[in-house]
Amino acid sequence: MKNLLAAAAFAFVASLSIPAFAADPGFCANYARTAVHEVDVNMSIPGCFKGFNARWNRNYGGHYGWCLGVPYEAANAEREYRRTRLAECRARAGM
Repeated sequence: MKNLLAAAAFAFVASLSIPAFAADPGFCANYARTAVHEVDVNMSIPGCFKGFNARWNRNYGGHYGWCLGVPYEAANAEREYRRTRLAECRARAGM
């Protein structure tokens, strides 16, 4: 019984150090669709598109796979970063 309680306590403490991953496929599918759409929007705003990179690309699978391996907070921060850059770009373009 003592070993069982020790094992349960260890498992609980160990679980506290594991981050909450954005492994929900539905969330990540939405994230990837949005990321690809935002690249298309960025490309359509005159003077905004600066070229493809890890953040700005049309690779749905890349965005989806990245999302599955990071905490929800990281995926949401990346989404917010793109939204902010698009808003700034639209403002510069007078849109």
